[in-house]
Amino acid sequence: MSTLNDHVALVTAGGRGIGRAIALALARAGARIAVTARTTAEIEEVVAAITAEKGRAVALTADLTDRTVPARLVRDVAAALGPVDVLVNNAGVGSSSNPKPVAEFDDAFWELTLLVNLTVPYLLSKAVLPEMRKRRWGRIINIASINGKTGSLHGAAYAASKHGLLGLTRTLAQEVARDGITVNAICPGPVHTVMNDRRLAYDAERTGIALERLEHSLTAIGRRLEPEEIAPLAVYLASEDSRMVTGQAWNICGGMLMV
Repeated sequence: MSTLNDHVALVTAGGRGIGRAIALALARAGARIAVTARTTAEIEEVVAAITAEKGRAVALTADLTDRTVPARLVRDVAAALGPVDVLVNNAGVGSSSNPKPVAEFDDAFWELTLLVNLTVPYLLSKAVLPEMRKRRWGRIINIASINGKTGSLHGAAYAASKHGLLGLTRTLAQEVARDGITVNAICPGPVHTVMNDRRLAYDAERTGIALERLEHSLTAIGRRLEPEEIAPLAVYLASEDSRMVTGQAWNICGGMLMV
């Protein structure tokens, strides 16, 4: 696989879980990493882990719910490391924060979920495109979900936002295909993260199924994924080797979806 030497990657929500794993993997492939999240201590720990392995990284604390932040964040990355070559839109709000059926859904939570999961990737993509087009090279990787292809019981906002993210991925991929820029999505199944722990606990209580039994039943393989099992695909999609791959939504789901 080709390396990512001399490339700059911006990873949102990179302080833990999938974002952390992707940031570390991209750094090991040679990229300079800008990692952002709201929790400074977490992203500083990721930067420390990268620099301990002789990589280069910066931590940029940011609240992406502020619509003025995405464009400013991209400028801050350019000032610190250079223009963004690889954008990983990983920041997201999960259904576990406020699960409810549609008839009882919280409108404010709906708005927040669509803002973070769909509008923020849209704004960040707009912000990185001018420089990518100028250099005729770029990679945009959206972390979606298998719930971008199926429903999510009591998680309407999450499913709607992830379906929308796949629509954004495919449309943008068409628009920039001749500019040397690829746009793809990764659709994880249940991953062993804090967010998914909460969802699993909610479903166990709702169904009356023991937590361990429910966890084993989630995938055909019989367990949840680990964040580190998502990262290799992100590295591939960020590389020159994936230059003919665009507009795709890749499942990493332990066999939950086979169509």
